Amino acid sequence: MANYPPIANLPITAWAEDDRPREKLLDKGRQALSDAELIAILIAVGSRDESAVSLSQRILDSVGNNLNDLGKRPVAELMKFKGIGEAKAITIAAALELGRRRQVSDLPDRPEIKGSRDAYNILAPLLLDLPHEESWVLFLNKKNKVIGKDKLSIGGTDATVMDVKIVFRKALEGMAAAIIVGHNHPSGTLRPSQADIDLTRKMKTVGEAIALPLVDHLIIADGGYFSFLDQGLI
Repeated sequence: MANYPPIANLPITAWAEDDRPREKLLDKGRQALSDAELIAILIAVGSRDESAVSLSQRILDSVGNNLNDLGKRPVAELMKFKGIGEAKAITIAAALELGRRRQVSDLPDRPEIKGSRDAYNILAPLLLDLPHEESWVLFLNKKNKVIGKDKLSIGGTDATVMDVKIVFRKALEGMAAAIIVGHNHPSGTLRPSQADIDLTRKMKTVGEAIALPLVDHLIIADGGYFSFLDQGLI
């Protein structure tokens, strides 16, 4: 007796309607779909040898089913998968970027910073998926509410430079009462470098001199974050 191919390898049009990602979304809602099924909707079709869902799951397997890691993959790397051309790779990259931006835009107006976790929740969507280092500053009012944020610098894979003069000039122009700065470590390490420590000390000194204190400095990576304030370094 001939063996039938697994359903995952059949074209989606051959599946029962209840199993097809598009129909499943309409019938049961988007929350009912797996990550692979959502990506399958984006790419529409797979290859001759596998369905869009199977191909999508193979892509997810390559990053340990971690969407944050997938969001870091360049278009050229996505195109290495059989069945993923430039248009499909761009669609996946665009969808993941929209998801990242949604996290930022979902923040309430002027959120209050009560601790390092609140600052992390604002900075993480800006920094987690980047293959290079960036630094950002949050501007706070006297009630510790965020009144603005600004990108300070873009660096390489293992370093970025924050100009102290620019940091405080932006803060003064923004009428801030205090600031929090943060940058990412694409390597995944949360340990501050000596340069990070020296920079934090310098910003603390300048902030105290002009009555515009540095509240915290966060280092952000996939494993979480390091807070200079929590560690008693500010």
